Amino acid sequence: MSDLLGYKGKRVIVSGCFSGMGEATAKLLIDLGAEVHGLDFKASALPLASFNQIDLRDPASIEAGVAAIGGKVDALFNCAGLPGGGAFPALDTFKVNFAGTRHITECVLPLMAQGSAIVSIASTGGLGWSRRIPVHMGLMQTKGYAGAIDWAEANMDQVAEGYAFSKEAVIVWTQFMCAQLIKKGIRINCTLPSPTQTPMMDTFQATSGKEVIDAAAEPLGRYSTAAEQAHGIVLLNSALAGIVTGVVLPVDGGFMGSLATGQIDISKMMSRK
Repeated sequence: MSDLLGYKGKRVIVSGCFSGMGEATAKLLIDLGAEVHGLDFKASALPLASFNQIDLRDPASIEAGVAAIGGKVDALFNCAGLPGGGAFPALDTFKVNFAGTRHITECVLPLMAQGSAIVSIASTGGLGWSRRIPVHMGLMQTKGYAGAIDWAEANMDQVAEGYAFSKEAVIVWTQFMCAQLIKKGIRINCTLPSPTQTPMMDTFQATSGKEVIDAAAEPLGRYSTAAEQAHGIVLLNSALAGIVTGVVLPVDGGFMGSLATGQIDISKMMSRK
C-alpha cells in the first residue's frame, strides 16, 4: 500500500482499541505500516506492538499505560468513550469522554515532537458547545485530572447526564489547545461522527430512542460503519493534513450541511420525552 498518508514506521497510540471506531482505526493503522500501541479497559485481539489495560476513570492507570509505551510518539488517537442517556453514571461518562481523554493527551505530549498530531472523537451530540463557551472555558482553565473532576462535581447542573456536555468539552478543548500546540509543531483535531454501527449502538437506541438516532443518520439514510469513521480519523493525523489543526470535522454523510440548510427535520430529534 502507498505511504501517501505517512504512517509507515510511525509510533502511534490508539485508546479504545478493543472495539468500534478505535478497533477499526487501529486495524487501519496496522495495515498502513504503523507501530500501533493500544490502550483500553478490555484487551484487543489485534496484532498490536503493545497493549496496556487502562481505566479512563483512574488517572494512575492512564499514567502507567502511557509510561509503559514510552519512547517517541508520532500520533495519538483518542477513540475511547462511553454513551450517555443515563446508561452510565454521569460523572463516569464525563471522566471517560473528557477528563480521561485530556489526561492521556497530557501524558503523551511530552513524548511528541514537531510534526506529531492528536485526534479525538467528539459527536454531533456535542453541537450545543457554541451556546455555552463561557461555561466550557471555565473547565478549560482547570489543571490536571483532579481539577477537571472537581469542576464537574461543582457543576453537575451543566454536566447533566454526561454525554452531550463531555463531547462539547472535547470540541472546545480541541479548539482551545490548537493555538498552543501549533507553536510546538503539534496538531490537534476532532471528528463528529454520524450514528455508527458499533457495540454502543444498542445503548444509544435504548437511552435516546431509535427514532432520534435514525433522524441523525440523515441524509445518508443509514448508520455509518466503524471503518468509514476510521478513515476520517486517520486522515486528520496523517501527513496529508499538513497544518490542519483546531478542526471539528463532521464525518456524517451530510448531516451537518443538511441541518445548516434546513433539510433535516430537527423536530424528530427532539421528539422523545
